[in-house]
Amino acid sequence: PPPPGQTQLPDWDGLKLRVRTLIASHRVMIFSKSYCPYCNKVKELFRSMRVEYYALELDVTADGPSIQQVLAELTNQRTVPNVFVNGTHIGGCDSTYQAYHDGSLQKLLGDSKDTEPYDYDLIVIGGGSGGLACSKEAAALGKKVMVLDYVVPTPLGTSWGLGGTCVNVGCIPKKLMHQAALLGQALQDSRKYGWQYEEQVKHNWEIMVEAIQNYIGSLNWGYRVSLREKSVTYLNSYGEFIEPHKIKATNRKGQVTYHTAETFVLATGERPRYLGIPGDKEYCITSDDLFSLPYCPGKTLVVGASYVALECAGFLAGLGLDVTVMVRSILLRGFDQEMAERVGAHMETHGVKFIRKFVPVILRLQIFIQVEQLEEGMPGRLKVTAKSTEGPEIFEEEYNTVLIAIGRDACTRNIGLETIGVKINEKNGKVPVNDEEQTNVPYVYAIGDILDGKLELTPVAIQAGKLLARRLYGGSSTKCDYINVPTTVFTPLEYGSCGLAEERAIEEFGKQNLEVYHSLFWPLEWTVPGRDNNTCYAKIICSKHDNNRVIGFHVLGPNAGEVTQGFAAAIKCGLTKELLDETIGIHPTCGEVFTTMDITKSSGQDITQRGC
Repeated sequence: PPPPGQTQLPDWDGLKLRVRTLIASHRVMIFSKSYCPYCNKVKELFRSMRVEYYALELDVTADGPSIQQVLAELTNQRTVPNVFVNGTHIGGCDSTYQAYHDGSLQKLLGDSKDTEPYDYDLIVIGGGSGGLACSKEAAALGKKVMVLDYVVPTPLGTSWGLGGTCVNVGCIPKKLMHQAALLGQALQDSRKYGWQYEEQVKHNWEIMVEAIQNYIGSLNWGYRVSLREKSVTYLNSYGEFIEPHKIKATNRKGQVTYHTAETFVLATGERPRYLGIPGDKEYCITSDDLFSLPYCPGKTLVVGASYVALECAGFLAGLGLDVTVMVRSILLRGFDQEMAERVGAHMETHGVKFIRKFVPVILRLQIFIQVEQLEEGMPGRLKVTAKSTEGPEIFEEEYNTVLIAIGRDACTRNIGLETIGVKINEKNGKVPVNDEEQTNVPYVYAIGDILDGKLELTPVAIQAGKLLARRLYGGSSTKCDYINVPTTVFTPLEYGSCGLAEERAIEEFGKQNLEVYHSLFWPLEWTVPGRDNNTCYAKIICSKHDNNRVIGFHVLGPNAGEVTQGFAAAIKCGLTKELLDETIGIHPTCGEVFTTMDITKSSGQDITQRGC
């Protein structure tokens, strides 16, 4: 009988001759179907290699089903794509990619350009946490690796050394300044514990910054030494693709070198976003500038409600500065909103002022004819004009420093990705990847904060980088798990979380299928100073129809990061409410509150605590 979709018996001998002629007359012959994603993936591979191919779309060819039957007899393969290179049958999508990765495809193509050896097995663009982890792991597996890292200075001229955002202008200096603020609170508490001191206690910004920068400098040096020990080539140059498998590297002096590699990993990270209003880049700072600021910022306006905004506002206020946070809409977008509001409420009771639903429209430098304004290292004065998002109200106020913390942009738009065909999300500049961090161009991978729809956290980038190198060069198949990743916001009262926010859990599971247990608690250390009772808060969200498995963990209190890290391992193992109840707590600690929770939100019972 004729094949499905055909009414007449085909000329089998003629079709076999036609198929053989197509295979013989094309360097790369792809028997395809126009709607097949695997066919498109194979075509994308050859396009990325700049190799011409001929594709016969069997779904729009009159005798397509008959040709597919001929191919099945010829190759014992009934599926598409069915790929031939220089007359040799390669197979389907997986087989073609396997041939590409093991080099046999390039050999079959027989082009001298394809067989010419690359300078490196792997080039990593970006020397942050993820890039360094990936490069060192690949080198440890015997590969020849290069890392490029270049910091484009901020509008105020701030730059830093090897190591990326976390080490230089992120997690590390942030937590150290947070610690400085906590020590100020501890000094106040100490009097109640019997410590007596007459000296007027004040904070010296310059001493703190110098100590923190000295420590960061030691980390920068350590990373360079580590790369050298692993035989990773390090270039302090800006990397940009100029053709497939080839980049241009430009150093600070404008000197250019060119390098090729079989595989590339994008680990370029993000930089703070500006407001796009008059005066923002001329007079404002971002977190990129704050941690090495050579003078005390003085009266500060923080624009934004991101975790960066609230963390910076928190430690600046803790150091005794006059701090205001200007918020367009909600605090900590993407986090549990009940917890976010509790974070904000605690900050307000400790002196941070909040201006809600306002956005800055203009900032201009105010010139004061005063001698102190001419002293080196002193902050100037800025006049901020802001407009309400809900009405005609205008806000005007003067500040010494304006810190913008409204979000971050991926560093992907100026590295030549369009030249080699790597697709990005045009809205946010982020890179879509598959579950193996591979972009649409087969030899280019991406990790870290630039991934579209993934978490922007240092440990995530490190894990993804190591696992990627092991899959590429160590025979591993383990992929990075982006589910149930713990994190902590280091506001004055720390907020740790793992799993789903309550809003997201309701959206995903339905409110009727959840049980939320919660409790206020009072850390023992705070009882003697008599402060902040019924401020710390713990909450777990459980799935009723999955053995009350914990799908959301939230804690607001001191050392929240340490508490959350421990419970995160249990959540990874499928922690349930019953297991928590069976766990004996360590007394007296903050973490033990999770072993004694018995009040649900749905019960409406009072959770106020009267003792530790």
